[in-house]
Amino acid sequence: MTRDLPTPDTPMKLGTRGSPLALAQAHETRDRLAAAFDLPQEAFEVVVIKTTGDRIIDRPLKEIGGKGLFTREIEEALLKGEIDIAIHSMKDMPVLQPEGLSLDTYLPREDVRDAFVSPHVRGLADLEPGARVGTSSLRRRAQVLVAYPHLEVVEFRGNVQTRLRKLDDGVAACTFLAMAGLNRLGRADVATAAIAPEEMLPAVAQGAIGIERRADDTRAAEMLSAIHDAHTGQRLAAERAFLAALDGSCETPIAGLAEIDGGTLRLRGQVLRPDGSEALDDDQSGPVEDGAALGREMGVKLLERAGPGFFDWRV
Repeated sequence: MTRDLPTPDTPMKLGTRGSPLALAQAHETRDRLAAAFDLPQEAFEVVVIKTTGDRIIDRPLKEIGGKGLFTREIEEALLKGEIDIAIHSMKDMPVLQPEGLSLDTYLPREDVRDAFVSPHVRGLADLEPGARVGTSSLRRRAQVLVAYPHLEVVEFRGNVQTRLRKLDDGVAACTFLAMAGLNRLGRADVATAAIAPEEMLPAVAQGAIGIERRADDTRAAEMLSAIHDAHTGQRLAAERAFLAALDGSCETPIAGLAEIDGGTLRLRGQVLRPDGSEALDDDQSGPVEDGAALGREMGVKLLERAGPGFFDWRV
């Protein structure tokens, strides 16, 4: 395989979104590949691709939502051969890949927790009735309203600096970010507090970076296998099977987290009504190798408990 390795003259092209966080994730991938194969950084080229979710920033995600909101254009470039691999935040990824693509490489998972960010208070419990909470996440919106129905949730999109500016301008009293993203940006100081999963269960696959390739690209497959983190893969197999059983997307408030202790995998799952009027939870454990089956079973069980119309918006 040595003769097939990328060089500065024929670099491997890494496709990514153009946000500071997406670029940080692409650079981490590049650096891990360079270290694994003793290659210079110049043997890799980061290619920025603008997605639908990046282009439309003045509307709530639920209005433009759908599976692939932050991935579709990148996957199209991968299928066309314009890039060699695609780097994704796994919480944005649909559970099914387009024909001809494979997603089987994950980097070591970062902190899974949500970050509470506010210049005014230490946590949601400190907010006065009617205080505005800013978020574009349907999961976070529903979780807030389930626990604190006296608060108001307002639409809140943008990168870290944009959201901090909105807080300073009084658009909302607080917001949320992912601790993983802040850590990767070197901005953990932005978090007022990290929220324990027991208080706010994170999005499925939060904190994980996934790398997608063409299914018939044997060079990419061999190179990526050198940086794959099996532990993260086992956790995501359970979480994404759970999501698949629920047919989840960015339009459905779903949370899930798998953790491994020795040979045992614990999976916690949650589905919520979009208006925050109800949440259903489950918590199961089993052998690590049965994680995907456990996820599917939990998803089916919660879907049965939820019944028809659970994810519909109430007027």
